[in-house]
Amino acid sequence: MSAHARQRLGDFSVDRRLPVIALLALPVGALGACAAWALLSLIGLATNLFFFGRVSTAMVAVGPGHPWWQVLFVPIAGGLVIGLMARFGSEKIRGHGMPEAIESILIKGSRIMPKVAILKPVSAAISIGSGGPFGAEGPIIMTGGAVGSILAQHLHLTADERKTLLVTGAAAGMAATFNSPLAAVLLAVELLLFEWRPRSFIPVSLGVAVATVVRGLILGSAPVFPVSTAGMHLSPTVDALAAVVGVTGAIVAAGATWLVYRAEDAFARLPFHWMWWPAIGGLIIGLGGLVEPRALGVGYDVIDALLTGQATTGLIVGILVVKTLIWSLSLGSGTSGGVLAPVFMIGGALGAAVGLLLPPVIPGFWALLGLTAVVGGVMRSPLTGVVFTLELTHAWDAALPLLIASVVAYGISVLVLPRSVLTEKIARRGLHLTRDYSTDPLETFFCEDAMRPAEGPTTPRTGVALHPRHTLRHAAYLLAEAETDELPVIDDDGRVRGVLGPRDLLVARLHDLSESTDRERSLRYLAKLPAS
Repeated sequence: MSAHARQRLGDFSVDRRLPVIALLALPVGALGACAAWALLSLIGLATNLFFFGRVSTAMVAVGPGHPWWQVLFVPIAGGLVIGLMARFGSEKIRGHGMPEAIESILIKGSRIMPKVAILKPVSAAISIGSGGPFGAEGPIIMTGGAVGSILAQHLHLTADERKTLLVTGAAAGMAATFNSPLAAVLLAVELLLFEWRPRSFIPVSLGVAVATVVRGLILGSAPVFPVSTAGMHLSPTVDALAAVVGVTGAIVAAGATWLVYRAEDAFARLPFHWMWWPAIGGLIIGLGGLVEPRALGVGYDVIDALLTGQATTGLIVGILVVKTLIWSLSLGSGTSGGVLAPVFMIGGALGAAVGLLLPPVIPGFWALLGLTAVVGGVMRSPLTGVVFTLELTHAWDAALPLLIASVVAYGISVLVLPRSVLTEKIARRGLHLTRDYSTDPLETFFCEDAMRPAEGPTTPRTGVALHPRHTLRHAAYLLAEAETDELPVIDDDGRVRGVLGPRDLLVARLHDLSESTDRERSLRYLAKLPAS
């Protein structure tokens, strides 16, 4: 093969920039953990100020005992503050964080404005601290992502490198919030990176590892919701019933997702500025809090009670109904807050409710499966849901039924809903996001697999030619730079083997070149298109 045709072909595409980005990921991971600690402290401070009238950063729960006017009007006041911050600070603080991070990656070159790194955690703390039924994970994704993005912008890195550091910061914040390094890396792969390549996977993993170590120094390394599996006996019957929990989880996930976007549609029809919408969402939250006060706030204490089997039937039903309604409806108002902790609570309540009709295994077992099922159905990330649950609880012996419940919910969800709660907002902004992972034919096949016979003598008019063993990806780059519609394919002996043009690349992208019938069908289809 001639010198110009040589390419580094291997299992993965890497270059010498990988060690540089991996080193930069280390401080990003540490800063992401610090951002998570700061956000949790802000949430504790806001909750204490709003509901207890004291200055403290300790995480406290909102529950029975507060006067009705406080439960009703504090969420409205918090929503009003969020609306003002979004109107006069940055509109990017609206929403639950993940769609905004995905949008930054897809169309904005992974650039996040520095002020978002300040305004997003403050707005989320006010929203959650005033009773909003949200979690810290969405805001920390935006905040940690902003840390990585700002560093990358300052160093003038490429868009791909900015994406890697943005996702490193986001995943680091997630890992530090929940002490869940494996789940944070999986979340990055399943939701944010849109690839599984060493160039991004290695830096993100290293950043998450650093964040988890820092988290252990600041907040400790114990599981967030420890569950004892002593005495647990799994049988084929239990595994089969896990599928039942998965079905119910899919139903709740689909219903909650539908409610979020019906609420968003309803708010969009209101005849006044969106700045006021979060206050109306706060009214919904306050009314729900009058029915079930423990549905307010981040609710870690309720999740713990559900997963350890200590929740009463009244609490289970109240959380399942009230939390689902106020979370779905208020999220549609465009307020600030994450989706993961509410989904944990809703899923745990669902599993506990279904578990009232199922044979006992260990306390909280069915709540554990319900949590995983609803996460798999809402976020459409089944492996993330399973690993999150295992790392949150350390109930490692329950891995198989958790997998069954999550995958069943995921399978039904993707059949019923075209978009998830994380991607529907992006689609409504005119973007098509696909989460299918597959091998790109342009990186798999060579020019000799896609070229057409040359008609008559062909010489490279631009001095550029392809080699039969160039990948189609390499050919695409050369064709994009060439001042011609097609390039000759020339072997080492200087013989013209064929020609290759953009339409040949399109055929390769449409169908697998190993299937000749598909290739012929693609050519017939392209023949009907008007000439460019």
